[in-house]
Amino acid sequence: MIIPTLDDMQNAHKRIKPYVHETPVLTSSYLDELTGARLFFKCENFQKAGVFKARGASNAVFSLSEDMLEKGVATHSSGNHALSLSYAAGRRGIPCTVVMPRTAPQAKKDAVMGYGGTIVECEPSTSSREAIFAEVVAKSGAEFVHPYNDPRVIAGQGTCSAELIEQVESLDAVIAPIGGGGMVSGTCLTLSNLAPNVKIYAAEPEQADDAARSFRAGHIIADDAPVTVADGLKVPLKDLTWHFVSNHVTDILTASEQEIIDAMKLIWKRMKIVMEPSSAVPLATILKNKDTFAGKRVGVIITGGNVDLDLLPWLKN
Repeated sequence: MIIPTLDDMQNAHKRIKPYVHETPVLTSSYLDELTGARLFFKCENFQKAGVFKARGASNAVFSLSEDMLEKGVATHSSGNHALSLSYAAGRRGIPCTVVMPRTAPQAKKDAVMGYGGTIVECEPSTSSREAIFAEVVAKSGAEFVHPYNDPRVIAGQGTCSAELIEQVESLDAVIAPIGGGGMVSGTCLTLSNLAPNVKIYAAEPEQADDAARSFRAGHIIADDAPVTVADGLKVPLKDLTWHFVSNHVTDILTASEQEIIDAMKLIWKRMKIVMEPSSAVPLATILKNKDTFAGKRVGVIITGGNVDLDLLPWLKN
């Protein structure tokens, strides 16, 4: 297991600068009053490809040596890493193949194809995804860029919190959604080195709470096919992300499906920004655990905005 270092993150920041945005930080006096905290929303929904994963994908793609380019890259993803890797591969002019669940949001499938990626569909389970992906790589010989359990990807994701602590001084805590743990691991990598006094929290759906259960058990517990509105948070931790989570995260908080939908709707209504359900989980957990964050300056990472506007979760209620 290769564990990325602070140097890796700083090199990634230089490498990907031409291909990603330095995203803005927004605030809301209404949400501050509602939560009792000072919230600083790092808006990765405004990132290239609409999601933070453009950072890690770009770092992986632009780290490739010239002799690795011809066969391109491949991955498996429910959507955001798939479209981010397709975006990065397109910038470098190399092929990209992604294995996606057939149930993945059509908006994310359309984005993959729009960036020039090729989709191979699988069933909506980790076991199906990994089995079909193994066949794809065996045929193509493409370089595997894991959605999160990859040191290049984690180093790239760490650039988000590096920007955040430059943009906002004296944070007490940072909270981000957790599925496989790529963003949280990147946050741990950066903050443990550059701002070790900042507490790191992860936020997770109750119906896909394997990271929270892993955290309490002291070892990885993996669910194969959880069902949650937060479609980007269905995947389990792996050894590399578990290293960061187990060593640097203060706590993993969970929220119910309705709490996630309510938080998503609240941000849409009060901040006027498009975000996907996974991005609402941190605010949902802050609202549920006000005493933990009361009076604190909290960085909240809004991880992405790739939502199907025809299938907004509150339209089903």
